[in-house]
Amino acid sequence: MEAKYDREIDVLRINWGVAEIEESDAISPGVILDYDAQGNVIGIEILNASKKIENFTSKKAIGDLYHEKI
Repeated sequence: MEAKYDREIDVLRINWGVAEIEESDAISPGVILDYDAQGNVIGIEILNASKKIENFTSKKAIGDLYHEKI
């Protein structure tokens, strides 16, 4: 699993697995799921993450997600 947070554009992206993204679907405003060719969820992208996740900007809440594999 890999989590990345881009502070400049306020986007949190979490990927699991190494499959190529075949399709993406916005499941709610600013929340996008990525699917592989078999329809499995392989990632999630959260736009405006700091506004959607309470206490997101605290180091304790996000750890060091700037290219961290977890």
